[in-house]
Amino acid sequence: MTETPRPAFGGRRAIPLNNSNAEENNPPTVELQGLVPRGVNLKDYLHVTTVHLFKESWDTNKVDHHTDKYNNNKLIVRRGQSFYIEIEFNRPYDPRKDLFRVEYVIGRYPQENKGTYIPVPVVPELRSGKWGAKVISREDRSVRLSIQSSPECIVGKFRMYVAVWTPYGILRTSRNPETDTYILFNPWCEEDAVYLEDDREKEEYVLNDIGVIFYGDFNNIRSRSWSYGQFEDGILDACLHMMDKAQMDLSGRGNPIKVSRVGSAMVNSKDDEGVLVGSWDNVYAYGVPPSAWTGSIDILLEYQSSQNPVRYGQCWVFAGVFNTFLRCLGIPARVVTNYLSAHDNDANLQMDIFLEEDGNVNSRLTKDSVWNYHCWNEAWMTRPDLPVGFGGWQAVDSTPQENSDGMYRCGPASVQAIKHGHVCFQFDAPFVFAEVNSDLVYITAKKDGTHVVEAVDTTHIGKLIVTKQIGGDGMNDITENYKFQEGQKEERLALETALMYGVKKALNTEDIMKSKSDVDMDFEVENAVLGKDFKVTITFQNNSPKAYTISAYLSGNITFYTGVSKEEFKKETFDVALDPLSFKKEEVLVRAGEYMGQLLEQASLHFFVTARVNETRDILAKQKSTVLNIPKIIIKVRGAQMVGSDMVVTVEFTNPLKETLQNVWMRLEGPGVTKPMRKMFREIRPNSTVQWEEVCRPWVSGRRKLMASMTSDSLRHVYGELDLQIQRQR
Repeated sequence: MTETPRPAFGGRRAIPLNNSNAEENNPPTVELQGLVPRGVNLKDYLHVTTVHLFKESWDTNKVDHHTDKYNNNKLIVRRGQSFYIEIEFNRPYDPRKDLFRVEYVIGRYPQENKGTYIPVPVVPELRSGKWGAKVISREDRSVRLSIQSSPECIVGKFRMYVAVWTPYGILRTSRNPETDTYILFNPWCEEDAVYLEDDREKEEYVLNDIGVIFYGDFNNIRSRSWSYGQFEDGILDACLHMMDKAQMDLSGRGNPIKVSRVGSAMVNSKDDEGVLVGSWDNVYAYGVPPSAWTGSIDILLEYQSSQNPVRYGQCWVFAGVFNTFLRCLGIPARVVTNYLSAHDNDANLQMDIFLEEDGNVNSRLTKDSVWNYHCWNEAWMTRPDLPVGFGGWQAVDSTPQENSDGMYRCGPASVQAIKHGHVCFQFDAPFVFAEVNSDLVYITAKKDGTHVVEAVDTTHIGKLIVTKQIGGDGMNDITENYKFQEGQKEERLALETALMYGVKKALNTEDIMKSKSDVDMDFEVENAVLGKDFKVTITFQNNSPKAYTISAYLSGNITFYTGVSKEEFKKETFDVALDPLSFKKEEVLVRAGEYMGQLLEQASLHFFVTARVNETRDILAKQKSTVLNIPKIIIKVRGAQMVGSDMVVTVEFTNPLKETLQNVWMRLEGPGVTKPMRKMFREIRPNSTVQWEEVCRPWVSGRRKLMASMTSDSLRHVYGELDLQIQRQR
């Protein structure tokens, strides 16, 4: 079956790595066991004339295997489940004297013991968990077979052959691309490692090609739809290409643990020329700003066609593309958003915010950052490599943050293990545990070199963890999947368990912990619209019978959503006199002109208020972020919303700013309704409106969505969407 390779090392027999689904070699059509006697014609023996795979979207193979949505004319089946083929011979098949089998081959150097060469014998009865072919009907010269695949089969694109035995050797069909067969993971098969019991969950986490990704701020949660497009033309091949590009051995591609780990590395380009280049510096001259993408289709197809990483992505783009990869291959998956997510550089579960003696932040000493939000993925699978109970949802993250085993990747880490503090189990559980469980520690760095812990906030990090609800666009709070409620006995036990494994560190004993102050401070940021003035209101509460005077400082910063500051745009100092047992409010006005010139793509502002109680020298500190409300794109349709019928889609945007927008790009996408498209406008003047019309012809019925985005030199993250109900063709 295999071609003879040149030895890799002298004096040593070696088979080259079989790590490409795309590469192939063709087995011989004739394998003789000796000389054929004179007068014997091999064509007189049984041989195959045609093979029919029942591969149309309405055929039972694709319907029963839930692959009828794939826009692909090849047979696509799920492992561990039987499917049908029909073979036509040159004469009627006689089971008493004729012997044949079906063969599936993948890669260039197929071997039976590696699962890359699969001989499928004709058997009287199919056995669960084993490859086999059963004759279910015979009619004239045709034979219909039910083929059972193994639930541990390699996932990929197989070449199919039919081999017929003769007294003189094997006659095999020649290579025919029309009989190529894709085999995917099967969440409907109880013996598959990705088996998911609930039908509604399978519908959502495997078959739904439109998702919702949550972003924004904990106090101002926002959402946008994302086109996963896992069934679109070319996407399945693009996902298989990712594993080829990673040079993943074909024999490991039936293991969802290995596939998801390779995928988490390949979605980013940090060290392996993967799919997406990450960029957080607000400079996107050589590519597409992350906020402009509306789905995964353009990204994956461009990556496959160009053979180069696509520019640019940030966490929700990485998560959206990774979700497409997982669902396309049949692994149940969802995108998760963690609000106030810690990026703890030393993974000690402690976010150290260092202050000067006057209360200002010491940016030289403060290295850790708190992201407004961070998106990653969860993939559903068993974990036979871990103790019982740690299967189910696994956290996997493709955003390049920290190095794991020599590559930028994260997971799969058992969510159940993270919740209970069992962070010793692979992969990367300590990093995910830190993202949701860190303490926020405010430390004053004294001029004499000593450090004083002013306050510890144990509830700031991992405030809310959410995903899209099943069957709707709403938000499902899954925080308790990752952590127990603050103050519960179980929560303390989980933290002690993490401490036992050396992840959570106690506060430095050299630090001096101050007693609680008599004065409390908090502040609120008014809900603000881009381009408008707004107020920040600071409240001081005196809980003692003594009068106090306060010296306060407010700092407003333009920040990346990762919590890293770009520019301080607002500084304000003020004094407050507090009577005994009283409270007082101070308002600070933030003018649009102060922040508009430096605004970043997600319009995120971060405020830090520090105050010193002059009589006691106590330091009070609070920080909060806010996201400005950005105008939306309006999408309208006219005409019949029906499969095969033309309808006109109008995309409309009005510039609300006092400046002209330059180099405006608009994108439109809707899985099953229209292919991704884009249009450029050189400029949009203040308060003027632009319209873009396209004719679309839907090809998928049911609940669909249109999504549009707009990006320009000075305004980004502009978005709009429209729900559609596409009727079946009459």
